[in-house]
Amino acid sequence: MPIFHLIKDAPKPVGPYSHVVEAGDFLFVTGQLATDPDDDSLPVPDGIEAQTHKVFDNLKRALAGAGAGLEHVVFARIYLMHFDRDYATFNKLYLEYFPHDRLPGRTTVGVTGLARGGIVEVDLIAHRS
Repeated sequence: MPIFHLIKDAPKPVGPYSHVVEAGDFLFVTGQLATDPDDDSLPVPDGIEAQTHKVFDNLKRALAGAGAGLEHVVFARIYLMHFDRDYATFNKLYLEYFPHDRLPGRTTVGVTGLARGGIVEVDLIAHRS
């Protein structure tokens, strides 16, 4: 049976969902925005750099709450509001979070809107044995 995790140290969900769903050895981490986990009323930071770092902080919080870390990630999906403008910058920042010799599979798409004024959102699939 799947286990549905609401992680106390992760940001408050902006919709009706769990932060992480654990199914066997897999963890499905819901897309994270650059919201503040300590004060949900704060606006998301400006710019792709600040939002990307905040998104990865939130992803690490969600993973940690389920007993995992970025080293367990096997796949990532990235959603960018301004694909042409932000794709190259996001890629440079992304490499700060994963070793070059162990990059997760990935899909990156341009979107027309994200919640809370976000310009980047990332969801993950992780595997623990």
